[in-house]
Amino acid sequence: MKSLKIEGQKREGLGKKEAKKLRAEGLIPGVLYGNDEVVHLALSFSDLRSFVYTPDVYLIDLSVDGTVYKALIQDIQWHPVEEEILHIDFLKVEADLPVKIGVPVELTGTAKGIKAGGKIKFNMRKLRVKALAENLPDTIKIDITKLGIGDSIKVETLKRDNLEFLDNKSNLIVAVISTRVAKSAMALPEDEEEEEVVAPEDVPTSETDEPAE
Repeated sequence: MKSLKIEGQKREGLGKKEAKKLRAEGLIPGVLYGNDEVVHLALSFSDLRSFVYTPDVYLIDLSVDGTVYKALIQDIQWHPVEEEILHIDFLKVEADLPVKIGVPVELTGTAKGIKAGGKIKFNMRKLRVKALAENLPDTIKIDITKLGIGDSIKVETLKRDNLEFLDNKSNLIVAVISTRVAKSAMALPEDEEEEEVVAPEDVPTSETDEPAE
């Protein structure tokens, strides 16, 4: 998993009034949750910019007043109108304890159903997983090369070492669905066959006759 280092500082004042004051100073209030402690902190938005606008998941070295914590982002609260972070939650990572997190899905290859005129239906762009931090991947790569029209991949078909998938096993991740182009291509041979079958037998034919259209 990709790693990133950011700096923060402890904050003593809590509550909405103090949080509003921090935002006016260009800082974002946050909290680090762990098994044995809760650390209230403030961070600069410029330090967060590099990873809040990406679907990638980062293992963060969070330095707070000289103490470095391994952490993952648990939640980001955005302003409902303005492009502004109101609050950010971090989850402390322990080397020997598994964590639960959403990891982006990355499709690889070109489905054979696409070449036949089908269309990709991408239902789940993130999957919830459980693993030790050292075993967390950057993305869940899924090869769709063999998918024909009507084929799909569900959560239950995924197997990865040292990784547990938490989403409902019946959830559909990706499928190749039919389109009008694909349906037309599939129907054409049947139409041609029907025209040959229904041709009247008592109509005189010769080698010089033009085929009926």
